[in-house]
Amino acid sequence: MKNGSIIGLTGQTGAGKTTVARLFSEYGYPVVDADKTARMVTEKGSPVLETLAETFGREILFPDGTLNRPELAKRAFADRTHTEALDRITHPAIVALMRKQAQEAFASGAEAVVFDASQLFESGLERECAAVVSVVAPETLRRQRIMERDGISREAADARMGAQHDQTFFREHSDFLVENAGSPEELREAVQETVRQLRQKLVTGGDKLEQQ
Repeated sequence: MKNGSIIGLTGQTGAGKTTVARLFSEYGYPVVDADKTARMVTEKGSPVLETLAETFGREILFPDGTLNRPELAKRAFADRTHTEALDRITHPAIVALMRKQAQEAFASGAEAVVFDASQLFESGLERECAAVVSVVAPETLRRQRIMERDGISREAADARMGAQHDQTFFREHSDFLVENAGSPEELREAVQETVRQLRQKLVTGGDKLEQQ
């Protein structure tokens, strides 16, 4: 059976990971998006959604039974205990579906796939990665981006940032670090250099996910 390499892409909220994922895609790496996968496993009527409602309250559901994501985020990111509960409920289903999507990409000829996952370490997926790339940025810049992106208050943005690991953690646990504090052109150059180094690493590195 054919093996393929997994590249883990993670980082701090508001640092620009989504933009970096798009750039990786432009360089020919299929991207498996954990956020999109999470939406799939929390669709109306799913066992995961029912467990979330039992844990965080029926108020996280709209009247039609679909997930009220802003309300879930407000409750799940209120403190680290709640965030950990969210992770325990959602991660197993998300990881299983991401693995399936990666295997499909390998079957189509991809030699490497990017796992775009803000919760890469919390889910344990980093253990399956041939390399981990983390995106970081200064706190003030991340706060501004989050507030503008999601239309939330400074306090809510700070709560989301506080629920994550700090920059030191990402520096110590990543193979490559992309710092996004400059212009779009500077970010593109940083990703291009990371891709160049990754390709060198993957020539000699092993794979962590085997096709079924």
